[in-house]
Amino acid sequence: MIRILSVLCSLGFAASAMAQGTEVAFGTVQQDTSLPVEVSADTLSVSQNDGTALFTGNVVIGQGEMRLSAPRVLVFYTDDQSGVERLEATGGVTLVNGDQAAEAERADYRVNDGTIRMTGSVLLTQGANTLVSDEMDVDLEAGTARMNGRVRTVFQSEEN
Repeated sequence: MIRILSVLCSLGFAASAMAQGTEVAFGTVQQDTSLPVEVSADTLSVSQNDGTALFTGNVVIGQGEMRLSAPRVLVFYTDDQSGVERLEATGGVTLVNGDQAAEAERADYRVNDGTIRMTGSVLLTQGANTLVSDEMDVDLEAGTARMNGRVRTVFQSEEN
């Protein structure tokens, strides 16, 4: 038991990691959310009526060190169309920041807040360790994430 707690502490996880929610580090550096957001995709459809743009097919979004990829991303512009308010990625999403990666069914990136909410079978990989939960809220500026819902993990010992 003492060895398990020392492994938990050395990994930066609190003993509450096995409870209903836990906060973990995410990314190797704090993300500068003022950097431009770059998007590439196979197709783009723009709607002037509701101020949205739909990117489909191999969508990759980059901002600094962070990369988000999905089959479909709906972009919501600010009311004055001067910037991006949020991005809604669906169809299986992968988020990579530094050497850490997360997968989920959907992600909602609020650009001005610097937050990403991932929902639907979230899988976070940090080196050899993985955490699974129902949803994860990422604070890019702080470099942290909070996993909510039934959180499950497997910790690898130093020998494995």
